[in-house]
Amino acid sequence: MTGLASDTAMVMAAGLGKRMRPLTATQPKPMVRVGGKPLIDHALDRLADAGVGRAVVNVHYLADALEAHLGSRASPAVIVSDERSELLETGGGMVKALPHLPDPFFCLNADNIWLDGPRSAFHDLSTRWSPAEMDALLLVVPHARALNFRGEGDFTMDPVGRLARRRPGRIAPFIYTGIQLVSHRLLRDAPAGRFSTNLLWDRAAAEGRLFGASFTGLWFEVGTPQAIGPTEEALRSA
Repeated sequence: MTGLASDTAMVMAAGLGKRMRPLTATQPKPMVRVGGKPLIDHALDRLADAGVGRAVVNVHYLADALEAHLGSRASPAVIVSDERSELLETGGGMVKALPHLPDPFFCLNADNIWLDGPRSAFHDLSTRWSPAEMDALLLVVPHARALNFRGEGDFTMDPVGRLARRRPGRIAPFIYTGIQLVSHRLLRDAPAGRFSTNLLWDRAAAEGRLFGASFTGLWFEVGTPQAIGPTEEALRSA
């Protein structure tokens, strides 16, 4: 685990994948294939390449198919966090998995595809991490490095890296990649049951403890079936 802030990541894989229909009518979104392999394998392979040895993966929609696939992997070692009975969203999912997660831990969405820059995304976060200052460190990417993205952006970032939400009606220069490094402090006094991490981010931002690290690689928005073809083409030419 040389140079990494954690040896463990939580991979968010429990969502319903509504934007990816009809491909998700019979399979969970993390199993949708892009460039010859399931989305979740793109994320898990990047973790293994970076030296992250353990992944906690939450499951809900068509959980049996996803869990069977995860059982075939040797690296990283996978622990399943079962949300079959109740989908807990991002915040509730982290709280449920917390007994398996060190402080800090990486957290990423299972449907992420990216190409690392000079260093891996996880090394970028680890280098920037400061537990005395941060509750969460989000990997963000400027519009020029976000392929297929057509939105207005998510965050502004001040000179020391503190993040603030995009103001209504404005364009924000940074997009959240779905990858972050999280302190247990972010999850303190968390609500019970289902809730979004946005609630915790907003509190951290108000306290000046929500930070960003600008990604040095390329990130792909793969939220709909229409994005798969352009992503595969970009991956072939990368």
